[in-house]
Amino acid sequence: MYLVIRSAPTQNRVTKRRIHLFTAQEDEGRGMAALGGLGVKVARPGKRTRQHRLSDSSEGKIKLSFLVAVIGVTLTILGMGTEFWVELSQPKHFRNNQTCEMAHYGLWKSCVRTLWVSDIDPERESCGPVELHGESNCTYFKFYTSGENGVIFKKTTDKGLHIAAAMLALFSLFLMIMGSVCITMSLSKSVLFFLKPATVCFVLSGVLVFLSLIVFHQSVLAFLASDHTIPLHHEMSWSVACVGSAGAILIFAGVLFLLLSLPFSPLDKCFRQQSNSNA
Repeated sequence: MYLVIRSAPTQNRVTKRRIHLFTAQEDEGRGMAALGGLGVKVARPGKRTRQHRLSDSSEGKIKLSFLVAVIGVTLTILGMGTEFWVELSQPKHFRNNQTCEMAHYGLWKSCVRTLWVSDIDPERESCGPVELHGESNCTYFKFYTSGENGVIFKKTTDKGLHIAAAMLALFSLFLMIMGSVCITMSLSKSVLFFLKPATVCFVLSGVLVFLSLIVFHQSVLAFLASDHTIPLHHEMSWSVACVGSAGAILIFAGVLFLLLSLPFSPLDKCFRQQSNSNA
């Protein structure tokens, strides 16, 4: 009986401590739940929350670089949609002394224009330029429907090279769209992670644009070599210059995104090293 009487107070104290600890934990849980209901994020002990948010200056630099990329995308779409990639001109008096013919085509469509010789510069030997007023007849290439080659002035286009140039241009456009999506997500989520895939997309799109121009030029040379009965003067038109400028702008924008994705500024680091060496 003596032992039971002495152990009872001890057991009561242990029970009270457990009840007090349980009550404190319950109150702490209610407080955290209340903060969570108010939209306040509470970090649990033992876990570190790492949030890399964009500063205002970094966000402004990303938007400026994205504007450069948008200019490149716009120029690419503008050049791809036109039929002024190459101009083909017959001699001015090849047909008769009143009219002459010239042609121009792009990735999707070709046009043959009939111009008046009286409107052409007397010092110009070939028909043109294309800006002169005349009758125009445009047709779409049948590469992508029936698989037929295009024939212009008895010369036949190289279907394989032409389709390859068009597919490279389309794939570069797809990469531009993916890069734009990555930049949009980077700005909306305020994180730098999406800048690296955007860099890859824009640089590759610029490289594919240049490859498309090279392949298209080879298709033009193959077109001119297919027949020699009609002499033609050829020159690359303004759309090629537009698309080439777009490729350079896209690569430049990709490099800008790469520099912005780095954890440090290369220019600041170079200036610091130079100042330290001078000191």
